Amino acid sequence: MKYDEFAFLNQQLAAMVRDGIPLESALRRLCADMRQGPLRAELEKLEADLAKGTPLREAVRARQLPELYRQMLEVGAQSNDLPGILTMLADHYQRRHVIWTRLKGLMVYPAIVLFGSFLLSVFLCLISKELARTIVVPVIFGWRQKPPGLIGAWLAPVVLAVAVVALLVALATPRVQRALRWKLPAFKEASLTQIASALAMMLKSGVPLGSALGLVEQLERGTPAEIELARWRQRLAAGHGKFSEMAEGGKLFPPLFVWTISQSHEDLTAGFQRAAEIYQSRATYRIELLLYSALPCSVLALGLVILTQIQPLVFFFNSMMQSIGNDSGFGRD
Repeated sequence: MKYDEFAFLNQQLAAMVRDGIPLESALRRLCADMRQGPLRAELEKLEADLAKGTPLREAVRARQLPELYRQMLEVGAQSNDLPGILTMLADHYQRRHVIWTRLKGLMVYPAIVLFGSFLLSVFLCLISKELARTIVVPVIFGWRQKPPGLIGAWLAPVVLAVAVVALLVALATPRVQRALRWKLPAFKEASLTQIASALAMMLKSGVPLGSALGLVEQLERGTPAEIELARWRQRLAAGHGKFSEMAEGGKLFPPLFVWTISQSHEDLTAGFQRAAEIYQSRATYRIELLLYSALPCSVLALGLVILTQIQPLVFFFNSMMQSIGNDSGFGRD
């Protein structure tokens, strides 16, 4: 799902519902202007169920839409403030689109350099092998001998191949992505922003804190955050009403995150909103910092690969030139 498209759709949907247009009619109009795809198919099915008289709560649960989105639509239906909920959802997914688009852009250039370095490394190894077989070995070492250091030339392609495989596994395995999301710089700040923003939105909509924590816990299933969120919810149920008491002893959420929310005292909605703003700024700063450092570091890594690969060739050609010089001097004497 493209979150920018989803955010824009919800902005339009909120405006139409606010103007008194029934939800199913608004969905029908918006779907007519959307391109074919999974999102349009799910929204068309939702519109068809609503047109049949199916309650929104039942209709939305049957659709393959984000869990947070489905829960918030139910909240909007119960509170009779569906336009307000749709507006908050649009803002949430717009912020999510901005920050995750930057993170994906951060990964593009290093990935391109990694694949390019691997292909270049293999090409240089093949060239080295062919030159050694046709020129260096016959001239210097004789036809039956192997040139020294030729096997070591394949070390760089092997290392790069392992790195490429690791990258592909990370991109193809959601479980690995969820784990790395809480360990890598910028990605962790983005995850903190996402959690704080979701909690602030639910609390502002009237969802009890325990239910909001339970929903976010489901959204973070399979990540390190799931354990700490479950601990927060258990301590809340045990009577620890202060957020500082709920989050005490945790290691995943930074002290600044906990302190920012604790400073809001009873107004946890404002605290989570403030935390979301702070960590969105921190994530943006880290992304910009990493983007500026990715280019020179990638170029440096590519240069090291090239130097490593051409070292055997330099050795072979140097040996060949010395051998030719020695042979020429012997002929003159």
